[in-house]
Amino acid sequence: MSNHLPNEARVIPLRPHGARPSGAPPRQAPPAPAAKEPLWRDLVGDVLRRERLAQERTLKDVADEARISMPYLSEVERGRKEASSEVLAAAAHALGLGLGDLLTRAQGELTRVTSRYTAGSRRGVTSSHDGMCLAA
Repeated sequence: MSNHLPNEARVIPLRPHGARPSGAPPRQAPPAPAAKEPLWRDLVGDVLRRERLAQERTLKDVADEARISMPYLSEVERGRKEASSEVLAAAAHALGLGLGDLLTRAQGELTRVTSRYTAGSRRGVTSSHDGMCLAA
């Protein structure tokens, strides 16, 4: 008689663990994941936070001046929220920046960060980032 519970399935392996069927190609290591480009919301949030800290201002101070909630501004700075252009403009203005200034700084950061990714993978290909295009 069996010594396992009646409602418990018994697993019988068809081949030893780790064995490959005959004629099967050897397993190859999975390809290394490609470096991910940063998200726009992360870049904009970084710019906002750096500017706020450079001015030695608190999150509450900037949020109050921008007339947005402090928790929401915190989420925007951390790249957790995709803020509207109105919210970004309000936060930028509270920091003494225009929306264009904020976006230009974020675009510059994007260019700087992505040049690391493309430098090794696109040899001989030059890229010029002297303009900005945003789509909503």
